[in-house]
Amino acid sequence: MISAIVLAAGQSRRLKGENKLVKKFKTKPLINHVLNSLYKSKINKNIIVLGYQKEKIKKVIKKNKKNLFVTNKNFKKGISTSIKTGLRKISKKDEGFLIVQSDMPFIKTSDINKIYNSIKKSKSLVHVLKYKNKVGNPIGFKISVIKKFKKIKGDVGAKYMVKKLNKNTSFIKVSSNRIFKDFDLKRDFN
Repeated sequence: MISAIVLAAGQSRRLKGENKLVKKFKTKPLINHVLNSLYKSKINKNIIVLGYQKEKIKKVIKKNKKNLFVTNKNFKKGISTSIKTGLRKISKKDEGFLIVQSDMPFIKTSDINKIYNSIKKSKSLVHVLKYKNKVGNPIGFKISVIKKFKKIKGDVGAKYMVKKLNKNTSFIKVSSNRIFKDFDLKRDFN
């Protein structure tokens, strides 16, 4: 089994007064774009880490048997706290996991499946999408990497592990860097 940790606890600070994950993009709440791709993928379980405005976000998420909700009470202390909260729900039976940003609507099911397949087939510890010289999210990991995440603090995320474990990383080529686009500002929704 391979699970996805979906990071959805942030405060949307750059989108003054609005929560970007419930804001509509192309007729549906932003978070549902990446979740729809996960639902159609080979991923077995979506561990959705909520924090800021958790009830508001949970209300707009389409029901799916793959979903497991967890709450990060320390979401104000940075992305590392959400990653750690999600990792607590990873099963001992899992071979690996993906860390997925919930504000990236262009991530396709095929990209998620490329990471899934890489975790299954490669001995590398880290599995990351790459376009030219740019690496992006989501990022996959073998289960053994969990221990290394215990030391992260603040706004340190999955890309930190790519740098730390660069020699043990599988880079998966993608044809466009569009999938790496995350939404932070009002203009992103146009």
